[in-house]
This record gives sequence, C-alpha cells and structure tokens, in this order.
Amino acid sequence: MKSYIKFKLSFMMFLQFFIWGGWFVTLGTFLGNNLSATGSQIAMAFSTQSWGAIIAPVFIGLIADRYFNAERILGVLHLLGFGLLYLMSETKNFSVFYPYVFGYMILYMPTLALVNSVSFNQMKDTAAEFPLIRTFGTIGWIISGIVISYVFGWDAQDSIAEGALSNTFKMVAIASLLLGVFCFSLPKTPPYKNDQRNFSLKNALGGDALKLLNDRNFLLFFIASILICIPLAFYYQQANPFLVELGMDNPTAKMSLGQASEVLFMLLLPLFFSRFGFKNTILVGMVAWVVRYLLFAYGDVGEKTFMLITGILLHGICYDFFFVSGQIYTDFKAGEKVKSAAQGLITLATYGIGMLIGFWIAGKISDIFILESGMHDWNMIWKFPALFALGIFVLFLLIFKNEKINFKN
Repeated sequence: MKSYIKFKLSFMMFLQFFIWGGWFVTLGTFLGNNLSATGSQIAMAFSTQSWGAIIAPVFIGLIADRYFNAERILGVLHLLGFGLLYLMSETKNFSVFYPYVFGYMILYMPTLALVNSVSFNQMKDTAAEFPLIRTFGTIGWIISGIVISYVFGWDAQDSIAEGALSNTFKMVAIASLLLGVFCFSLPKTPPYKNDQRNFSLKNALGGDALKLLNDRNFLLFFIASILICIPLAFYYQQANPFLVELGMDNPTAKMSLGQASEVLFMLLLPLFFSRFGFKNTILVGMVAWVVRYLLFAYGDVGEKTFMLITGILLHGICYDFFFVSGQIYTDFKAGEKVKSAAQGLITLATYGIGMLIGFWIAGKISDIFILESGMHDWNMIWKFPALFALGIFVLFLLIFKNEKINFKN
C-alpha cells in the first residue's frame, strides 16, 4: 500500500473514533447536568447505540454494498451527522435531544462498517496492515478525552455547572464536517458486482448461524455474551457521571486510559489465548468485570484514587479477553460458510439485545439509588454489575466444557 493511502486511511480512522469518543464518554454527565435527565432518560439516549447496531447491517446490505461507493456514503453520513451534532449542542430539553441522538446513531453506526470496507479494499494482507491503521482510531478516542479535559477543561466541576459539555458536540460536529468532506478524497470503494449483490435480511442479522445454537457450548457462550453486556452498559453509561460526582480531576482524559490498555492487552491476547485456552481467557475477562466494579464501589478520589484508576485500566482485559476472544471462538465454531452470519448474530446479541437490556437496567438502578442530596449511592450501584458478572462467571465456569481452539492471527 502506498504511503499516502496509509495516511488517508489512518486519518480517516482517527477522525472516526475522535468523533465517537468526543461526545459519547461524557454523554451521561451532559444529560444529567445540562438537561436534568433522569437515569431512565439517560438509558434511552445510550440505547440509541443499540438501535443503530441493529439497523446498521440492514443499511449496509441493502444500500452500501449494492449501489454506491462506500467512501461516498461514508462522506454523506458524516455530513448529515454534522448537522445533528450541532443541533444536539444547542438543545436544552431531553424530549428535543432524543430524536436528534437517535437519528445520529442511525447514521453513525453504519459508518463503523464502512471505514473497515474502505480500508480492506486497499489491502493485500489485511492481518498485517489493518491493525496499525485501526490503532489510529483508538488514538483518536484517547485524544478526544485529552482535549476535553486538558485543553478546554469542559469536564471540570465549574465548567460542567456552566453547561460547558455542550461544546463537546460542537467539537465533534466540526470533526464530522471535516471527515465528511475528506471522505470524498478517499480511494474508491465500489459496490459489489451484480453477482455479489444478493442480500438476505436473515443473513444480515445472523439468522443463517442460528443452527450453531444447537451446540451446547456455543449456546452457553451466546447467552453469556448477552448477559455480560449488562455490566458493560453500566460502565459506558455510569462511569463518567460517577467520576465527575466524586470530584475527580480531568475524568474524561483519565477514562481514555481504558482505551490505551485495550491496545496493550490486544497485543497480549494471542499469547494468553494460545497458552491458557479459550475458556480460561473468557473467565479472566469475567473476573476483571467483577474486580473493576468492586474497585469502583469502594474507591474514592482521596487515598483510594488508585482503585478508580486501576478499574479504568482493567478495561483492556474486560473488553479484549471476553469480546475479542468471543469473536475468535465464533469464527472457529462457524466455519467458512456461515462465518459472516455468525459474527452478525453475536453483534446483534451483544451491541443490540444485550446493551439494550443493560442500558435499561443501569438507568433503573441509578434512579433507585439517588440520595436526598441529589447525589448517588455509588457503592450500591456498582455492586449490582459486580454481582451480576460474578454470577455469569460461576455459570460459565461450571457448565462450559473446555475445547481446543485453533487460533491464527
């Protein structure tokens, strides 16, 4: 691949995830402080990600893969996203904000697949070339947190009280406009040829892989994947408001340490996977969820700040050791014929069904444990996902039968 193409693809990935990380991390804090949203309303806003994840494969299969160049669709979606992000920054009422964020996530979630398509189309050796380019996406997410905390200080206590977090939407709106225009300079990624245009809604949603559920081990893994998304939703939805409420300095930037650890543990995953096997890798990931939430439950911004930072750093183990290992396991179990359908099924189960349920539960729990002062009883809130993850761990430990997985790249 030519150097200028590598640069373009890397810059595309950087902006793609700079946009997402630049508003999604602080969304819960913004809604609670700027719009006085309840826990249930915050859950509704976060669940738009799940609806976007459910609709995205249908959009890609019906439109992107069949009729238009991927880079052009990507550009149009980000240009439309620019308008919605700006409207979100100007909103003072949740009932007005919700349709905007719902519409935006319907537009944004398909772009996650489109940036991959544009990248893959330029690569001869995906396994060797894609990881470096995708890493720039993680860097973009990290940089967005640093900009919010250290450059502008929008997540400082005084700034939050003044409504400064609305500026995060303006910041990413500008990035979305830039990316939308930039996409039209990306290498051409034409739609599939006529003989490749066949689209099946059943296949897009993973229906062709349902027969894998006849396998007892895969069925248990499938159920565990849905259930583990409930603790995951607590982290996405509650972590930033939690750190802000405790009074942590620069909480958004410090949360980006979780993405940095993701890169590190992604590099360690193949070694761990090959040495200890799939079941033990998954179990370590589940234990990490339990430990993380107990650290959050008993940590503070005084002498126990290290507990909060450690909990954030565990994100790499929590995510990579369960979800990435799960993708490898699914790929192995499915085989060539239903590989794509199987990945679609797991994505639907996790980011679709699992996260929808998780966000709803997280919202209800946060509403239950509001104190008279308006603050939250975080000790009780974090114990719920910790106990839930522990239950999933015990279930998986006792029922799942270990099996050897052939792992390559």
